[in-house]
Amino acid sequence: EATAEVLDEDGWLHTGDIGTLDDEGFLTITDRKKDVIIRGGENVYCVEIENRLVDHPSVADAAVIGVPHAELGEEVKAVVQLEAGADLSAADLQRWVAEELADFKVPAHVELRTEPLPRNASGKLLKNVLRGDGGVRFTDTL
Repeated sequence: EATAEVLDEDGWLHTGDIGTLDDEGFLTITDRKKDVIIRGGENVYCVEIENRLVDHPSVADAAVIGVPHAELGEEVKAVVQLEAGADLSAADLQRWVAEELADFKVPAHVELRTEPLPRNASGKLLKNVLRGDGGVRFTDTL
């Protein structure tokens, strides 16, 4: 069933990755289709916010997910693993993101933790676990 979901009738593999091609033909992956947050009609690419968060010296790891919002559709939530001994607040991180990114990309919710974010044996971040979508499926480990 999982194979049928990603292969079309012509044999093309649809990975779910979103990217752009530059003038020289180089591909830049911007995010996964299932991870894009649609907030008030704006597409928010999680990886852009995650990259900004992990640039902070007190952040060990970060994941960004969408959470439901009654009017906007979704809002941005960051789950952040702090470095040992770091003294950082959610507001500090929101200001940090706002220095470089548009207001609609600033996480409305920030969950701070000291334990590592859930990853599979290959190191892939398991966002479905952070979303509360249940355990790890085989396709999540690919």
